Amino acid sequence: MNLTQKQTRAIDLLESEAITELLYGGAAGGGKSALGCFWLIFNCYEYPGSRWLMGRAVLKTLKETTLKTFFEIAAREGLVADVDYQYRENAGVIRFSGGSEILLKDLFAYPSDPNFDSLGSLEVTGAFIDEANQITEKAKNIVKSRIRYKLDEFGLKPKLLMTCNPAKGWAYESFYRPFKAQQMPHDRAFVPSLVTDNPHISRHYINNLHTLDKASKERLLYGNWEYDSDPAALIEYDAILDLWKNDFVAEGEKYITCDAARFGGDAAKIAVWSGWRIIGWHSLPKCSMTHLADQIEALMTKHNVPASHVIVDEDGVGGGVFDIFRDYKRKAIKGFLNGSSPLEEATPQGRVKPNYANLKAQCYYRLADRINHGGVYIACPMPTEEKERLIQDLEQVKQKDMDKDGKRAVVPKEKVKELIGRSPDGGDTLMFREWFELKPKKELVFR
Repeated sequence: MNLTQKQTRAIDLLESEAITELLYGGAAGGGKSALGCFWLIFNCYEYPGSRWLMGRAVLKTLKETTLKTFFEIAAREGLVADVDYQYRENAGVIRFSGGSEILLKDLFAYPSDPNFDSLGSLEVTGAFIDEANQITEKAKNIVKSRIRYKLDEFGLKPKLLMTCNPAKGWAYESFYRPFKAQQMPHDRAFVPSLVTDNPHISRHYINNLHTLDKASKERLLYGNWEYDSDPAALIEYDAILDLWKNDFVAEGEKYITCDAARFGGDAAKIAVWSGWRIIGWHSLPKCSMTHLADQIEALMTKHNVPASHVIVDEDGVGGGVFDIFRDYKRKAIKGFLNGSSPLEEATPQGRVKPNYANLKAQCYYRLADRINHGGVYIACPMPTEEKERLIQDLEQVKQKDMDKDGKRAVVPKEKVKELIGRSPDGGDTLMFREWFELKPKKELVFR
């Protein structure tokens, strides 16, 4: 195979001592699947009797795409089917004459198999996952844990090659963002590849990429990881970026919203609002509920925010903050219950209860509409990493089951955590602000 410079760079990294995980790709047409198939074939001949995994989210798709690329690359390398290797479709195995084999695996996170027990006692020498952004990070980690077959015999270290197009998921968080910030862990590598890096690609293929919509063109032609083209996304990417530019948004009553976290990997987020302007943003990693409550109280005093204008998530650990204010501080702040019934909304026909699955969905749909229409402004400084995380959080606000009739819902937090590898606390902190717009405000009457 006549490797491109980027493919050669990837192979060199995989053969180095330090790298155990490598992500290759970015745009369409960069030779991602071809690289993975070549690497598997090379290793099967280099280490007779070894065992390798070729995986993708859905086995049917793997057979229709990646496997066909494998046959093409094998032919280019001069291999003859049923002579140099045999493909046993029913078993999902490619066996080479030298005793090596490649196992074809489905890596989708099925609800009936959340721990990937279907992989059983699988042991492989190395693995290639095509379109890795379509699987969960847990699936990736499970595959990596299975890379142990004959490693000592061959003098090898575990190697996992992954390919994908740009997407705002765990691959972005674990590979692209550290690569961009020049903070990549020593055992990981990312090799960006564009269609223009592939001299073998047809010019007609490139011309077709130029005809795509803006978001798809940014991702698939230019390899821009900041664009998400998921049609289920509720908030437009450009509108999210405008959050830091909408200085025309008026000031107003003061509010504080908080998404709580404790001693885990996530951080508590606190937003101080003036109308729909965020005038203060605070991120508190690994803090106790008492400390978080004290921080909120200090901000209430500093910004003259009454307790009735403060809301925290009452689900999970946030309930502890709510209890501290109620039982010890004697201040009646508000609690947000994500799964509670939606609240009535004002319409020309009077107040009606809309068709949302729960309060969280109602508030996120409202927030999405407000952001898309330039109704929110972040007026305070925010560290670059914090800003990038908030952008990613808001990009993950997506309609659940958009092809089905029924109540409007959003993708649950647990699924988002699987995709991006953390909790979308920043997005929830903004979403809580909508609660105050839904509660009827009492007008003052002077007698």
